[in-house]
Amino acid sequence: MALIGEILAVVGAAIFVAAAIGLRRFLDPYSRISAVATAAGLGVAFVTVGAVLIDPQINNIVKVILAVALQLLTSAVAAIVIARAAVNSGHRFSPDTDTSALDDPEDHR
Repeated sequence: MALIGEILAVVGAAIFVAAAIGLRRFLDPYSRISAVATAAGLGVAFVTVGAVLIDPQINNIVKVILAVALQLLTSAVAAIVIARAAVNSGHRFSPDTDTSALDDPEDHR
């Protein structure tokens, strides 16, 4: 079990590295938010589950279940709130971003 835990922890760390690269490469704040939210949800889950597999005690298992559930919920909500704030403050999208879903439905009639 310890080997699987170590592998999961390394995968979680790799997700954080990929998100850091995404923060540097993505052009607009909306893409960057996506990278950070994914890393926050998946990276933390992999690292904490890996840690509990290395030291599987009942109190650690309960803490990890609670931490992963709260992290998945809060990272998704935070990403939505930050993206909405960016839209409301007028941040521009990258020219490569498809913004047709943001158009007013009345315009399509």
